[in-house]
Amino acid sequence: MNSGVAIYPGSFDPITKGHTNIIERGLELFEHLIVAVAVNSSKKTIFSVEERLEQLRDMFADNDRVIVDSFTDCLLVDYAKQRKAHAILRGLRTVSDYEYEFQMAHANRHLAPDIDTIFMMTESKYSHLSSTLIKEIVRYGGACHEMLDPQIEQHLKNKMK
Repeated sequence: MNSGVAIYPGSFDPITKGHTNIIERGLELFEHLIVAVAVNSSKKTIFSVEERLEQLRDMFADNDRVIVDSFTDCLLVDYAKQRKAHAILRGLRTVSDYEYEFQMAHANRHLAPDIDTIFMMTESKYSHLSSTLIKEIVRYGGACHEMLDPQIEQHLKNKMK
C-alpha cells in the first residue's frame, strides 16, 4: 500500500544498485519518494551536487513518482517539513550502518516528532556495496557493472581519468 511522501536522502556519489534497490522497494510503500542529494561535510565527493542530480534525474526520468532534489543548507527534518514528507527512508547494509542510523533517527525524532524514520535492509546481494568501495575499484581499473547502472559506471570512469 502506498502512503504519502517519504524522503530518501544520501550523498549518492555515485548511486549504486543498492541505492536503486531501496528506491524501487520504497515506492512499494510510498506514493512519492523524494530522492534528496545531501551534502555530507565528512565525505569527499567525486561528483558535484549538480552532476549527481542530473544522473538521478536521468535514471528516474520515466518514473513520475520519484522526485529528485537536493538540500544543502538545512537539517534533514526541516527539509522534510518543507516538502511535506511524513517519513525518512534509510537503507541499511550492516550493523554498523544501523548504529549510526539509530542515533540519527532518535535525533531527528527529537527535532521533529511527527516525522518517522523507516529502515529498510538492502537486499543481501547488494549489502557489500558502498560508494567508497566502488570508487576504489574504478580508481584501480576494476569493473563495477554488477554494482552500478552502466551509465553511472561510465560517468565514474570518465570522472576518475
